[in-house]
Amino acid sequence: MTTDREADGAKPAKSAALVNFERMLAVGKDSALLRYSIGNEHLKAGNHDAAIDALEHAVALDATYTAAWKLYGSALERAGRDAEALDAYRRGIVVARQRGDRQAEKEMGVFARRIERRLAPPA
Repeated sequence: MTTDREADGAKPAKSAALVNFERMLAVGKDSALLRYSIGNEHLKAGNHDAAIDALEHAVALDATYTAAWKLYGSALERAGRDAEALDAYRRGIVVARQRGDRQAEKEMGVFARRIERRLAPPA
């Protein structure tokens, strides 16, 4: 359901969680988990660019954070940036494989193949 503010082109109000996470960031409590949480909240609100920015920071802070790679790829995909999403998923698959995270590896593999099919030229 669209609110009147959204229908007028205004951004939806920030969730209480997002306000709290941003407050934590403002006082210097930066971490991959905090950036992941901020990205997740932005993604839930449909703010793809803000989600991508936060998740990019999350994987920069901890390149072994498989959940962040998965959500980063998802945010890029939702923003229509398929080539970048595919790259993020592939990088996340490598990390998941190195960490023994078979579930994340499988999930990102499915997402990557779906994008590969979309990007492939018609036969």
